[in-house]
Amino acid sequence: MEIYRAHVLVCGGTGCSSSGSATLIERFEEKIKENGLDKEVKVIRTGCFGLCEAGPVVIVYPDGTFYSRVKPENVDEIVTEHLLKGRKVEHLVYTDHATHEQDATKALEDITFYKHQKRIALRNCGVIDPENIDEYLAMDGYMALEKALTKMTREEVIDEILKSGLRGRGGGGFPTGLKWKFTYNSVSDQKYVACNADEGDPGAFMDRSILEGDPHSIIEAMAIAGYAIGASEGYIYVRAEYPIAVHRLNVAIEQAREYGLLGENIFGTDFSFNLYVRLGAGAFVCGEETALMHSIEGKRGEPTTRPPFPAVKGLFGKPTMLNNVETYANVAQIILHGSEWYASMGTEKSKGTKVFALGGKINNTGLVEVPMGTTLRTIIYEVGGGCPNGKKFKAVQTGGPSGGCLPESLLDTPVDYDNLIAAGSMMGSGGMIVMDEDNCMVDIARFYLDFIVDESCGKCTPCRVGTKRMLEILNRIVNGQGKEGDIEKLEELAQTIKSTALCGLGQTAPNPVLSTLKFFRDEYEAHIKEKRCPAHHCKALLQYVITDKCRGCTACARVCPGNAITGEVKKQHVIDPNKCLKCGACMEKCRFGAITRM
Repeated sequence: MEIYRAHVLVCGGTGCSSSGSATLIERFEEKIKENGLDKEVKVIRTGCFGLCEAGPVVIVYPDGTFYSRVKPENVDEIVTEHLLKGRKVEHLVYTDHATHEQDATKALEDITFYKHQKRIALRNCGVIDPENIDEYLAMDGYMALEKALTKMTREEVIDEILKSGLRGRGGGGFPTGLKWKFTYNSVSDQKYVACNADEGDPGAFMDRSILEGDPHSIIEAMAIAGYAIGASEGYIYVRAEYPIAVHRLNVAIEQAREYGLLGENIFGTDFSFNLYVRLGAGAFVCGEETALMHSIEGKRGEPTTRPPFPAVKGLFGKPTMLNNVETYANVAQIILHGSEWYASMGTEKSKGTKVFALGGKINNTGLVEVPMGTTLRTIIYEVGGGCPNGKKFKAVQTGGPSGGCLPESLLDTPVDYDNLIAAGSMMGSGGMIVMDEDNCMVDIARFYLDFIVDESCGKCTPCRVGTKRMLEILNRIVNGQGKEGDIEKLEELAQTIKSTALCGLGQTAPNPVLSTLKFFRDEYEAHIKEKRCPAHHCKALLQYVITDKCRGCTACARVCPGNAITGEVKKQHVIDPNKCLKCGACMEKCRFGAITRM
């Protein structure tokens, strides 16, 4: 076994990869060899560390120095100073947004972003090489599968998941153990285990990151599920837009087969299990379980009415147990450490932890995993570092297009399934988008509804036609053509769609509109009655005005693409509203703060 005095961990998740982390790895390996350190220092490509805002991220162990925004030209300095001479490169060390400290001696868990987190589903992301099964085994990998197969009956495995209180992390929050039990009780000559890795919500990247950083955790969990319900085959449905995740998943499956952890007579028992990857074309509706199964079968991805439920009649007409990636990521730890350990975290009705993709107007964009019951305020301000540039927080969208926008007054809401629904939103799969004072809530609702209209499968009339009529009204409002009665029409259409759409996606489609109407109704009224956008966002309702602060420098006139600004040198200028393109170029150019938006 090779022993190294130092390890250089480089984030290989999608975010850091898009910022050039692959080039960093190549350069590190090249410079380490040039300096004769290749027998002492090893470079490892990992999954996502979580703090995407600071990427590309490089962590040097054993001291744990956290370098952020590393560029190829920084590699030479890190190698020669840190790895060769033992002197940390201070100017590259991560600066904590909360404390504004740049401390190279801090452990990872002492950085404010990580302090409130409890990483279970993300336990190995950023820690191991996801393409090396030996590293997963070194982190107790496949011990839970061995325990289940050799020391537990199928009923005991299901009972352990049931007692843990684990609920489905795909959005519905259905008790996982109960779903397993239903499928176990179905009598059939063939059963299937399926994994939903489609993840189509805008701004959501939790499942993708788990597959990229710890694919073996999903393989192990699906094998455990297969044993528990009596299935010999499993399918992972992942969108083709996730090439890194797909590649690492295929590598991990092949490695598991080579090690005898998939295939025939696993761990010398009579249990055999095989796993296959199926690629989705990126249809949002295929996140719904019946549509997903139709897509795996090679059919059009459309939902069907239930019952029968998949536990009775699913893939290829056989009983099928379907969970999403994050749900599976908890399974091995529950079997390994016991249901009481897992149930000790979280709230009474929502046990364990939840992973969120934190994005939007937030300092610490990235992946966070916190115990259920953590407040929105803690996630946004303590973990997320608040809104950038001193802007005022306005709302947070949870649950993606199926969720809602919650205002500042609800920041102390504990995050769990029941509290979010009571507040007017939902957990969803885990997207959490933060908005500040510059966001128009009417336009936010329009954005999500535009997404829904585009992604609707069109099978049922309420979703196909109703959401389109709602979008037409919202487009009129943001374009300054709203009229009396539009709000009431939106509410009527929304309630009709909620109660009559075929599937859960259609039924929850109006949620962003309903939640913004509930908490930000005044913005709708300002758009309709006053033809004014309070956030100064909607271009059709904007008007640029030059005040008496104008020095007549002509800078604004020179950059105006519409030739809308006139005036003499050293005298106040004027903007012709009929010619103004509302591009904002004049406001950006003015050095005297003489141009305002109305």
